[in-house]
Amino acid sequence: MPLIRHAYSPSPPTALLAQVRFFHGLSPEILEALAACAIPIHYDAGTLIFLEGDPAANLYLVERGIVKISRLSQEGREHILVLIRPGETFNDVAVMDGGPNPATATAQTDADLWAIDRERFREIARRYPDLSWALVADLASRTRYMIGVVQDLAMRTVRGRLAHLLLEEAGEARGDEVPRLLTQEEMAARLGTVRDVVGRTLRNMAADGIIAFDRHRIVILDPDRLQAEAEV
Repeated sequence: MPLIRHAYSPSPPTALLAQVRFFHGLSPEILEALAACAIPIHYDAGTLIFLEGDPAANLYLVERGIVKISRLSQEGREHILVLIRPGETFNDVAVMDGGPNPATATAQTDADLWAIDRERFREIARRYPDLSWALVADLASRTRYMIGVVQDLAMRTVRGRLAHLLLEEAGEARGDEVPRLLTQEEMAARLGTVRDVVGRTLRNMAADGIIAFDRHRIVILDPDRLQAEAEV
């Protein structure tokens, strides 16, 4: 079956925009202006949204599903920078500076998105300085996140990075179970390593009684020990 993208016809995303972290506190007038120019698009799982290096086009807001943001090394190995979830935006950098998209975006699952054209977004930002300041604050927050990613790669062992990833994914699911949305290969891409190392580390954690495998999930048996591993 071919992978497709197509428009769908939900209500304007004013309430969804209000949930976006860096839009908190903006006036209803600003949110309504953004919602008025947002275009809904559906992407089937596995569909490419845009490629690294493509010309900047849109700011995207996720309503449903998960979007993978990744880059390829010179050797062709994928590194997953972040997974974008409902209520979050992506491609902010390219929309702000007008340069090419700095990473590749792919629908990790079936995804319903809203796209706001860069020029329309800039027009609204010129009219409402509060929106411009909100964007600056968000970019600063994302910079802090990327500094943390670099620190993890430089200072934590693979086991420590994997423990941190499992806790992060369990936190998103709000429990002690890690949904198997990520394959071991995708975990490796998030952690800057290879699949075999991830598989071996997961098996070692299971042998140590920290986690267990239950069909399509990973169950955290000892969250305190996993937290201690994440801090190494």
